[in-house]
Amino acid sequence: MFALTSANERGPLTAAVARGRVASGRMTARTLAGLQAAGRIVLGGGLVAAPSLLAGGWVGSVADKPGGRALATGLGARDLAIAAGTLAALRNGHGARPWVRAGMLADAADVVATLRARDGLPPVAVPAVAVLAGGSVALGAYLHRELR
Repeated sequence: MFALTSANERGPLTAAVARGRVASGRMTARTLAGLQAAGRIVLGGGLVAAPSLLAGGWVGSVADKPGGRALATGLGARDLAIAAGTLAALRNGHGARPWVRAGMLADAADVVATLRARDGLPPVAVPAVAVLAGGSVALGAYLHRELR
């Protein structure tokens, strides 16, 4: 029965999809790269500002020790630098691909390091890093292909 009705009879969203125009149609690779960079700013800034708090869910109580805070701060600064480079390249209209590759490498290293240390990490660490960092690697692969 649904297939027999016109797109306009099914509502504005369905009509827009049928015409090939949806809100997400404006989500370009450049927009996605900017959003990924914004996420890096949030996470990286949090790790720099409150390393024990944010890194605790990832590495556990070691995040409360000076060495753990130092590593978390460094990782946060890494993400801030990648985000700044990505945003600058996007603003200039070229050169974002090397920054996307740097982010992919960093995120892949986070996944590998987490898997290697999984037996000593909090239970939430592996699935959280797999989703966040692994998803970021997948997004980066798409962006690397699409950005020019």
